[in-house]
Amino acid sequence: MIFLSILLSFSLGVIVSGAIFSFISMIGVVPRLAQKTKTIKYIKFYEEIIIFSGVLGASSIMIPYNFHLPVIIIAFAFLCNGIFIGCLAVSLTEILDVIPIMARRIKALNAIRIFMIVIAIGKSVGTFLYFFINLK
Repeated sequence: MIFLSILLSFSLGVIVSGAIFSFISMIGVVPRLAQKTKTIKYIKFYEEIIIFSGVLGASSIMIPYNFHLPVIIIAFAFLCNGIFIGCLAVSLTEILDVIPIMARRIKALNAIRIFMIVIAIGKSVGTFLYFFINLK
């Protein structure tokens, strides 16, 4: 029975992580970020880091990792996480053409750049509040 539970958990993890990785590759956030930052030669490294992070994150549900790192490194990791989530959200809305349609409707075509920056800042602040403020 335990073996069946482990096999089922592993299979579900593979399905979910495959769906997440295909979603990230479908919206093209990694190549777009590499192109914008002019680091296209490191794209394989970026993909490997995303896969490693996914495996580490999925396994952390079952295996309690305990890293004793300085606060500055943890803060930098959370900052990078917030930036990636913000870029992912902005890429998703860009793929769905939400921002251009909304900008045309409210007649604010020049404000698209500001709107995207505000979305990224909002996602970063939300991530910061989620990880650093205890709401219990």
